Amino acid sequence: MQRPLFLLACLLTLYTTGMSCKKDSKPSSSGDDNWPADSIRVVADQLSFPWEILWGPDNHIWMTERGGRISRIEPKSGDIFPLLTISEVRSNGEGGLLGMALHPSFPQQPYVYVVYNYDRNGDYREKVVRYTYGNNTLASPRVLLDNINASGIHNGSRLLVSPDNKLWITTGDASSSQDAQDTSLPNGKVLRINLDGSVPADNPFPGNPVWSYGHRNPQGLVLVNDKLYASEHGPNIEDEVNIIEKQRNYGWPQVNGPCDGGENTFCTRYNVKTPIWSSGNSTVATSGMDYYNKDRISQWSNSLLLTTLKSQRLYQLQLSPDGDRVTSSATWFTNAFGRLRDVCISPAGRVYLCTSNGSNDKVIEISSLK
Repeated sequence: MQRPLFLLACLLTLYTTGMSCKKDSKPSSSGDDNWPADSIRVVADQLSFPWEILWGPDNHIWMTERGGRISRIEPKSGDIFPLLTISEVRSNGEGGLLGMALHPSFPQQPYVYVVYNYDRNGDYREKVVRYTYGNNTLASPRVLLDNINASGIHNGSRLLVSPDNKLWITTGDASSSQDAQDTSLPNGKVLRINLDGSVPADNPFPGNPVWSYGHRNPQGLVLVNDKLYASEHGPNIEDEVNIIEKQRNYGWPQVNGPCDGGENTFCTRYNVKTPIWSSGNSTVATSGMDYYNKDRISQWSNSLLLTTLKSQRLYQLQLSPDGDRVTSSATWFTNAFGRLRDVCISPAGRVYLCTSNGSNDKVIEISSLK
């Protein structure tokens, strides 16, 4: 179901500010006082491939850009405050600086977790690094996980810190699809580690960060009421949204989307968990995802909001009360902003999108659907 976008041409010319967002937001002291009244407005522009946007406890947007820059955006003025440009980052194709997460006790524990691609003795690799925030910069890098294969495509990688202080990492198959079924390798997986980089004792494979496997290129990750949802790129059909479970196989490359036809034998033999949503006989290039359950935009209550690149729209996936099923879907803002990489939600219920067009990319605020 397509929704109209009123006064788009006018709204897209606005250069102003917006509130911010996080994949597991805590209440914020930032309210609606003196907040601009525009339903849709540009928070910041002149960006270059932003990849992650999240809400910090300092009431700023924290953002990564694929070329290696980490910044904070002051939400009302739109001022951008660069923190660090990681010189080691190599942006090759779809690779570069990707996901980011903050320690749940930030700033008392001033740790920022990022994942990025780099060259290692001529090989393209991915690593997860913890930085320490202070004096408006990031310093003291500590490598938590390294030597993950990378490629010009299919690198993942979204980060999330759960309330039990575990760091979750999505990885792509890095152009080697069979690696997704090999649990001795970190590619094509959802990984789970402690915040110091060690492997939790209750991981399914002893001493191994792998939590689930059989993934192609998951780029969205959100935790809702103890359910972990991931969005994943399909090949030429069947982009997916999955509920991630311990030691479960998600089928790639033998299975695309739900188990059907000749896939059923593999699914039964290898305990494949099927998605709660798929894009069917085409792809929309699913990317960042967040959960909406605020009063501000009541139409989106209890929904996953999913950004897409190829179809250039926002998907609203309404969940069942138990969160196990998608009961309906709608699309919004088709072709309004171009390719959409990530979405996040403020404690006040405003929704933020970042584009991935490569030229004058933007962070955009949606405060109502009027």
